[in-house]
Formats: sequence, C-alpha cells, structure tokens
Amino acid sequence: MARRMGRLNEEIKKELSNLIKNQIKDPRVADFVSITQVETTNDLRYAKVFVSIYGNEKQQEETLLGLRSAGGYLRREIGKNIKLRYTPELLFEIDNSIEYGMHINSILNKIKKDDENKDN
Repeated sequence: MARRMGRLNEEIKKELSNLIKNQIKDPRVADFVSITQVETTNDLRYAKVFVSIYGNEKQQEETLLGLRSAGGYLRREIGKNIKLRYTPELLFEIDNSIEYGMHINSILNKIKKDDENKDN
C-alpha cells in the first residue's frame, strides 16, 4: 500500500508540474514554481501539495493565491489524466526547505571561513 501511495504521489506531482507549466495562464502564478512533494491522505480525499516558489514573499503569496484559485481546474484535469475512484482535493502550501537548506549552507560556509581565518 505504501509503495502504491508513493507512486500515486509521484504521478500527481508530475501531472501538476506539467499542468502548472503549460496550462495555467493566471498572471499571479510565477514562472519559477516547482512542486517539491505531494502527500496524499490514505482515503485519497486530500493531497497536500508543497510548492517552492522563487521570488520575494509578496510574489510567493500571489502565486499561492493563483494556484489555490486554479485548484478546481487542476483537480479536474488530474481526474481526467489519472484514473482514480476519487480525485483528491488539492491543498497548496509553500515549501521553504530549499531556502532553509541554503540558509544552513551559508552558516556552514561562514563557520568554515572563520575557522580558516583563525588558523592563519
């Protein structure tokens, strides 16, 4: 069952990425949107979609609003393209893991540079 959910999540992720890139014409949706992860509930009623949006906070909020308003259309298209008994409702959330990783990386680089300066 877990393997099936993993495959389903990947299929939804792939389909959503394609739809957002090629079908969504909402000007609020930024060009640099990537879906990092999809988590579908066991009853297939909801799919939490984590998106990474390149841009400032205002652009991220605007893009999130655009994605949420297009949610019904995206859900309908997923229902057409992926054969499921029930198509999950899409819940969009911003994924800050990439920015968090970059922040951690910059801290580690600073520590490394400080150590090198201390040794000299």
